[in-house]
Amino acid sequence: MTSPDHLTVRSPEDILGFIPHSLGYWPAQSLVAMTLQGTRLGATLRLDLPGREVLAAPAKFLQAVLRYLEADKEADGTLLAFFTSNGSASSPSRYDGLLAGLDSMLERAGMPVREAWYVGDDFWREAWCMDVSCCPPPGRPVQQIRDSTLNAEMVYRGSSVGPQPEEQAPPLPVSSLYLAAVREAETAWSAQLDLRRPSRPQFDAVLRLWRDLLNSPQGEAWLPEADRDGFLRASLLVPAYRDAVLMMAAAGTQAAEAGAGQLGLFRDECLLDPVAPHEVFQGTGASAGGLHGGAARGEPPQEGPPGADIPGYGDVLMGVAPAVPDWERLSALDLVLGRLAAAGGRAAAASFTGRGWIAWCRGRGSYSAAYLRQALDAEPGYRLAELLLELVRRGTLCGWAARKEAAWQKFGPDAA
Repeated sequence: MTSPDHLTVRSPEDILGFIPHSLGYWPAQSLVAMTLQGTRLGATLRLDLPGREVLAAPAKFLQAVLRYLEADKEADGTLLAFFTSNGSASSPSRYDGLLAGLDSMLERAGMPVREAWYVGDDFWREAWCMDVSCCPPPGRPVQQIRDSTLNAEMVYRGSSVGPQPEEQAPPLPVSSLYLAAVREAETAWSAQLDLRRPSRPQFDAVLRLWRDLLNSPQGEAWLPEADRDGFLRASLLVPAYRDAVLMMAAAGTQAAEAGAGQLGLFRDECLLDPVAPHEVFQGTGASAGGLHGGAARGEPPQEGPPGADIPGYGDVLMGVAPAVPDWERLSALDLVLGRLAAAGGRAAAASFTGRGWIAWCRGRGSYSAAYLRQALDAEPGYRLAELLLELVRRGTLCGWAARKEAAWQKFGPDAA
């Protein structure tokens, strides 16, 4: 994720105060590296601080940091912050050797470390300042960071610092009656959708409902409705529908349809009329009636200019194409998936996996890993969650997150 362009940094406290807003949480036992482009902040990277074995032979860790930072092609400098559990940000630090290795490596790579800090639970200090007259032990109070001018500006802009990713609050509470109704509807819709998996009209009906929901104005995008929500959860249980929803949100309807067609999912011999909640069929000239809705033969409107290149599923999954995804629609999908997960079960595994992929696309590996672990808790062995979690563990960057012009902007254009 890239940083806003026009924030005014007046002190180290401002830089350190920006980091939790950039990540979304106050990091613990973390190395945070921020690239610089002249006097401008670039990308933010967070990695778990290594243990003793890695510190003794840190070459692979150093190369992982370099690989991440080199994705910012315009970077000409680096800032480093070591968030430790030492209340006093003690000096000397066990990470002094790691800092020296990073300093040497980044100097050779043309991204010299301009400043570095140790931040403990209660105190912080400049890593290279040994003058007790200006850097007296145990350091400066961390409260200075929380009270910094830039931190106040970020709060004024609407940014907030939440809990650690693994401590994320559960979905918004809903009534037990609603959840029971959703699960009942999900069971009924699943039986209907299983019979229609090879049907192209059924695929179109599913995609139409998701597209219309995600394209709705944010304030209207979600009103709890048990029958519809049961249908959405049931659709996530069909891998072809789940994948198409992710592709459509990022790359448009044409990409979702083309990819499904290339995978050979459809069979002409499936002649069952499609089913969907009533609103899907409104305005199509077809009849509808709960689980026995009539056919929705109208094709959903296409997106993108005629003749434009249509990305494949693999390219979209890895963030290679399109050049810039539809971040607004991905944010809407993230919100919907979070609410659908509330009813638990197998559909929650699909919901958390989708959220994990979106977080990975945003360059937020810690959040991605947390969501993907929730998916595997909901359904151990859930294959897509396992594959994505392996990407996160290897430190693989989503293509969009690695390119400044495509990267997700947490604070939006108005923050720049």
